[in-house]
Amino acid sequence: MRHRHLSFPGVMLTLLLALPAPALAEKFPVAVFSGLDKITARVESFEARVDKPVRFGSLEVLVRDCDKKPPEEPPRTAAYVEIRQLDREDGDAAQGDDAPLIFKGWMFAESPGLNALEHPVYDIWVTDCKM
Repeated sequence: MRHRHLSFPGVMLTLLLALPAPALAEKFPVAVFSGLDKITARVESFEARVDKPVRFGSLEVLVRDCDKKPPEEPPRTAAYVEIRQLDREDGDAAQGDDAPLIFKGWMFAESPGLNALEHPVYDIWVTDCKM
């Protein structure tokens, strides 16, 4: 009886090939947010479609990407967001690209305090991505 001996790299390769591949995060067309208006102490939920700006108070929220891992993976929901201040201190309303960009980056639902918008009047954080 002849025995085959596998080398350590061969054993590791065999084990790695036997493991299921991790699922990639899925892209979703809608991000769900919670927003706190500190003046009224109200928390509102609102949705924003990718590449379609929505207004929350005097802010314009534009989602560039929204993804989350499938249910069988550890939870991770993230949205790449740009937020502009529409009403300037001088009282004039700024529009579109003229409005100052006050936030640009990833927001993570599982860590809302990590990278949420903290504004003098509003707090905004992502809660979900959906179809």
